[in-house]
Amino acid sequence: MDNIEKLIKAGEATIIDVRTPSEFMGGHVSGSINIPLNEIPSRLVEFKDKKNIVLCCASGNRSGQATAFLKQNGIACENAGSWLDVNCLC
Repeated sequence: MDNIEKLIKAGEATIIDVRTPSEFMGGHVSGSINIPLNEIPSRLVEFKDKKNIVLCCASGNRSGQATAFLKQNGIACENAGSWLDVNCLC
């Protein structure tokens, strides 16, 4: 988590929230991008040009699934767990 924390605090992370749009609208990390977990396979190209990808969701479960999928597809990323935890780092 140290590397994730450094990236976020330095403003160098691309924070992607994989919750549903309605969950995202209920609160999210400022500047984060909402790409729901179920849309990631069809939106894979959107990740190709992003650097320092940090994924979050409600608890870390969905962002963990997204992290595994993206890594299997050659995209470097990290699971930061809950968006509330990420929000505390900003």
